[in-house]
This record gives sequence, structure tokens and C-alpha cells, in this order.
Amino acid sequence: MKEFLVVLTTTVPEGTDPDEVTRRRAAEAVRARELAATGHLARLWRPVGELRSIGLWRADDEADLREKVLGTLPLWPWMTAEVTALQPHPNDPGPAGGPGA
Repeated sequence: MKEFLVVLTTTVPEGTDPDEVTRRRAAEAVRARELAATGHLARLWRPVGELRSIGLWRADDEADLREKVLGTLPLWPWMTAEVTALQPHPNDPGPAGGPGA
């Protein structure tokens, strides 16, 4: 699988029933755990003081990421996504770029 840096911003449509927002956010947490268990969601951060998420995601390609991974998130209809495809850097100190790689 390829890796992608994804910035997700969620904007709840004006007039949305608060119970619907609560329901979707709870379902989002469940789906995120499922995607982590399948290896699609590797890491997820929230910048301090901001209501957006930055994640390291994995999928076969960007279309697969958008359709079969991100598109399954309950909040997806309310999200905008900035997707950046990643590749290993030769100086990466992690397992992919470390000594003996």
C-alpha cells in the first residue's frame, strides 16, 4: 500500500440536528478504529487549537483512498480533504530509510 498525508477539515452544515452530529461523531470513532485495524489509518493528529485532523493513511492509490477508505467515514460528506502522496526519503531514520534498508 502507498502512504498519504491527509488533512481533513469538517464543516457541519448549518441547521444540522445536534443529535445527528453526535451520532456521526460516535460512528466516526468506531470507523477510525476499524480502518486502523486494517492498516489504512496509521496515525492521526489534531493541531493544537484547531478543528482539523492530519493523518497518515494507506491505500493502493489515491482513488482507492478517497472512495474505499475516506469515503467510508461517517463525517466524509461534511469533510474537505487535502491529499498528498508520500514516498520514502533516503534519509528517513525510520525502518524504511534506516541502515540496511
